[in-house]
Amino acid sequence: MKTVLITGASSGIGKAFAELFAQKNDRVILASRNEEKLSRMARQLWDDYGVTALTIPVDLAQHNGPVLLHERLKELNIESDVLINNAGIGSFGLLHEQDASAELEMLQVNVLSLSHLMMLFLPDMVRRGSGYVLNVGSTTSFYACPLSANYSASKAFVLSLTEAVANELQGTGVTVTALCPGATQTDFFRRSRMDGQKIADPKTLMSPQTVAEMGYAALMKKKTYVVPGFQNWLLTQAPRFFPRKFVTRITRSVLERKQQ
Repeated sequence: MKTVLITGASSGIGKAFAELFAQKNDRVILASRNEEKLSRMARQLWDDYGVTALTIPVDLAQHNGPVLLHERLKELNIESDVLINNAGIGSFGLLHEQDASAELEMLQVNVLSLSHLMMLFLPDMVRRGSGYVLNVGSTTSFYACPLSANYSASKAFVLSLTEAVANELQGTGVTVTALCPGATQTDFFRRSRMDGQKIADPKTLMSPQTVAEMGYAALMKKKTYVVPGFQNWLLTQAPRFFPRKFVTRITRSVLERKQQ
């Protein structure tokens, strides 16, 4: 039985991961800033799988969020075998028109807190000679996205960090995997004010359960990264075969709003 810490666990892909690990009777720790949703999630895991989940309300948009989460687990004398770095925020719009505080909050969650959590939890994993880290990136980890400039840049950071640290950890018994999904059936588009975008078409969205299952398989196989879905994988290959400026122009056309 593994002890699994999942950030952003109250909905979407994080919720799907919690259900997946609970099905395997692993010990699940749910972290999110929405305490009410965490409590509902814990009750669901008990009702559906008979698993008692520990909930830790924490705001990873605050610079001390990762430390507070790590210290809470230390107080409880809990060591995590698996860290699922799923918490993330999106944004949409021209960069020069965005609210700077909201963009910086997104970068705190997507970049700084994710990296900070790795730095806090990896030392004990390496000391024990075993552990798994999964960082949730995106297909946008592979190319620039106008109208979501900071978001795509943050996900490029996630992939680059994962690949570098995976190499550093060779021979330690600890592995790091980046899960890079495309458009998924979550609240992401609504929260990012992207409900009207072409990319948010429900017919093309992958389910969070499928994404989590593919991420779990890659994690257990110790892959450095995985892109769920063949079409999504093809998208990530575009910069290899077409000029980057062309790929950026096409990406913007996909992110623009549907014509009414």
